[in-house]
Amino acid sequence: MSGASAGSSGSAPLCRPPPTPAVSQTTPPGHRLLELRLMHHYTAMTCKTFTFTAPVTEDIWKITVPNLAFSGSQHLADAILAVAALHLRSMMPNDKELIRASHAYMAASLAEYSAALTKGINSSNAESLFLTSALIAFQSTATRVFMKDEVMVGDDADADANQKNRPPGCYSIPFSWFHSFQGVKAITAASWQYLRSSPVVTQVINSQAVLQLDFNAGPKTFFGHLLEGLDEELAAMGDVSAASLSSPAVTPAGPFPAPPQPPPPPSQSTSASYQPPNKPAAAASPELIASTRQAYQHAVAVLNWAHKIPHKGAPLAFPATVSRRFIELLEERRPRALAILACFFALLKSMDSIWWLHGMARREVLGVVSLFNSDYFGPDAYRTWWPHLEWAMRIALYEHPEGCAGEPIPADIWGADWYAEERALAEGQAQQGGYVRHIELLSQMTTAMQSIPAVPESVPPMGNQA
Repeated sequence: MSGASAGSSGSAPLCRPPPTPAVSQTTPPGHRLLELRLMHHYTAMTCKTFTFTAPVTEDIWKITVPNLAFSGSQHLADAILAVAALHLRSMMPNDKELIRASHAYMAASLAEYSAALTKGINSSNAESLFLTSALIAFQSTATRVFMKDEVMVGDDADADANQKNRPPGCYSIPFSWFHSFQGVKAITAASWQYLRSSPVVTQVINSQAVLQLDFNAGPKTFFGHLLEGLDEELAAMGDVSAASLSSPAVTPAGPFPAPPQPPPPPSQSTSASYQPPNKPAAAASPELIASTRQAYQHAVAVLNWAHKIPHKGAPLAFPATVSRRFIELLEERRPRALAILACFFALLKSMDSIWWLHGMARREVLGVVSLFNSDYFGPDAYRTWWPHLEWAMRIALYEHPEGCAGEPIPADIWGADWYAEERALAEGQAQQGGYVRHIELLSQMTTAMQSIPAVPESVPPMGNQA
């Protein structure tokens, strides 16, 4: 949940000085009242929206986190005010003061957060940096709620150079979600030697459902169909002749897609292997092929796990845990990666009642599916991939019967009984020792613990939001 990954592509880094009112030592009375209003709203309401899956942590977000901010963590204080302002905006979307405040305080928080990371993580700042990274992730996610329904190329501050080459009116993938959520993972990794002894952080971490991924279940799993044809796709990646015969649709090996091309002749395949048009096809390296396979398999394993207990916030693990290679596949607009993305967004329907996720499933699934039903991919993409998109569309468009809002989606529609699955997974979690134990095991298996998270990317400018 936060920061930006090293691979964030294109958004200008938010290192510009924050607006004076957000940090001034002699804040005018009007701004002091605004800050009091925001802090009151945070402690009375906003903090509860972070604990919908684990009420036991409410006191941490309500009392402990503000106290840490008051003890000298400017980036944490500004992040609190920014998220509170955004929450109030969801209730009063036309309040210009709240619009300015949500951007000003997050800009200030990101600048201070970046400066702290540059100086280095230590025992005195690890806790506050972790909590700030979490709030940045909430802000990054919630900001999408205020974006225009039709995101035109160049309108979305998340749009990287990749997206700016796309035809006007195309759906814009919210890469900031992945960058910010992966930033939480990066902060945790880089500062675990300090965080492991923090009762605040360990309680927050242990309130999350433990990832229990099964990579051996194969096509019989709920989302196993998303891996159909993967062997053929990977074989084509490694074979120049096969790659040159595949659909020229949209996806180059690098970060910049070529302009839309004419549809392929009927004799050509709509295989999931794509090379840039008008360029010699080059075989992918064995390492790239292996990482691509692992990226898809891991992403689908996370979907299968989250599908069983979505009401526990499990879907939010997806943007935090997918590999960098999977994000590259999204940047390359690989249809398989986009189909997986649509299913992730559909999982968010289980949390539609939460203000910072409200309407997200419908909006994002329809957006992803629109790419398949456009000239961008050619005429056969929608037909070819519809069997893998159908569930996501059905869930995204699902409406609860009158009087049943907030109830679980029926098992015959969702494909799983949330509470029966929760009991089974809880037993496994008890045996594994909780999320902290999960992180301990990971820390023993990787040398990435010493890496420092990259500077976070900016929040979208006010002009791009409703």
